[in-house]
Amino acid sequence: MTEPVAVLSDDLYGALNEQPFVLLHTIDAETGAPTSNAISWIYAVDRATLRFALDGRSRLTVNMTSTAEASVTLFAPGTVQTIHGTARLVAEALEDVPFKLVCFDLDIASIRDAMFYGARLSVRPEHEKTYDKRAADKLDGQVFAAMKKA
Repeated sequence: MTEPVAVLSDDLYGALNEQPFVLLHTIDAETGAPTSNAISWIYAVDRATLRFALDGRSRLTVNMTSTAEASVTLFAPGTVQTIHGTARLVAEALEDVPFKLVCFDLDIASIRDAMFYGARLSVRPEHEKTYDKRAADKLDGQVFAAMKKA
């Protein structure tokens, strides 16, 4: 059995800094059940830390405050990777964004290949904003700038 990796490879680091969408997995604070939510405001601060922003009203913030262990699933070039770690609150409210966003870091504990045997991801999933593109681009710019200042 191979040892788990705890730092991002060049490919994963690059993929996380191209504004991907990922799946964020937490433990529900009320039920104790696993949760999974798609998020897009995420980037790699360095090879051992991810940073992401969430709506301040999101249950995810309560979940990670209650149980800090979380994971992120990334659809990477050719594969699916799951990044496990401990969430840490960076800012309760990001500055210079039009609504309350909470910012977390995920300190990476391990990275594992989550693709099933005998297959590779031939095309990475894509997403598109369903509202005004200019407004979406402006908001994304504000959020990423605020996360980098946090």
